Amino acid sequence: MAGNAAVIAVCGHEAAYGAALEGHPGPDVDIVPNGRALFRAVAARLRRGERVVVVPMTLGREPGLVADAARTLRAVPEAGRGAVLLAEPFGTAQHLVAWLRAAAGRVPADSALLLAAPSGDPFEDAELHRVAALVRRYGSHDLVEVAFDGGDPAPAHGVRRCALLGAERVALLPASFAAVGPGGAGPVPVADAGPLVPGPALRRVLDERVADAHRRWDEHGDDGITTGLAAADHHGHAHTHPPGEGHGHSHEHGQAHGHPHEHGPGTGHRHHHPPSAAGADLGIRSIA
Repeated sequence: MAGNAAVIAVCGHEAAYGAALEGHPGPDVDIVPNGRALFRAVAARLRRGERVVVVPMTLGREPGLVADAARTLRAVPEAGRGAVLLAEPFGTAQHLVAWLRAAAGRVPADSALLLAAPSGDPFEDAELHRVAALVRRYGSHDLVEVAFDGGDPAPAHGVRRCALLGAERVALLPASFAAVGPGGAGPVPVADAGPLVPGPALRRVLDERVADAHRRWDEHGDDGITTGLAAADHHGHAHTHPPGEGHGHSHEHGQAHGHPHEHGPGTGHRHHHPPSAAGADLGIRSIA
């Protein structure tokens, strides 16, 4: 898969800390949770004289996984001079919307969609509600609900809610790498609409992320670690303000953008803005 480099897929709750990916990418990919397991896996590969590419296995709801992985890699003593590369995350929220829409296209339009994923922090769970709204807005299903394994609402509650809202059948569609069950018998039939990313597609996207990481290093000398450290900078409470207490930094946006901002070089623009049809279409095109 990676030419002369070992590939390590680092996993958080979206991939059940690695359990959801076992056997899927292939035997040449190490699958580990973040933290000590990632540190040890990278150090072991480096001791064997191998280069390493680490791919954060998030679908866009877990930016903290990218930042945590970057901090772990920065602590590896031998990680300098391109020996260890941090790839772009496996997917973004736009990709997640696109994958969910593609999977929803295989579900009869008269079925309710229940998007289910392992629970994260409140902001990660709120992101799935936003994703579900886009799937409904640009899809053919009238009823799209969410549920969280280990969170609220649980999958069984989500099925009951769909039934109370008039659904005669429910398609349970995973919004993560992990399969989520319906939580027992429900009031209406429940069909499994997964997996979200089939094995061949998962392998192909991993290959693309690894190739892009090599290209970024070869062309720009960028190992991705410094960029990764800032991946979660605007996630959660860190970039919210009470009414009338916004910050004073600014830069120009189009007429539809309501407030100005200014960022230093390389920090990127990570504020949330209302979704648009154009944005959703861009997400679809990016993985076509």
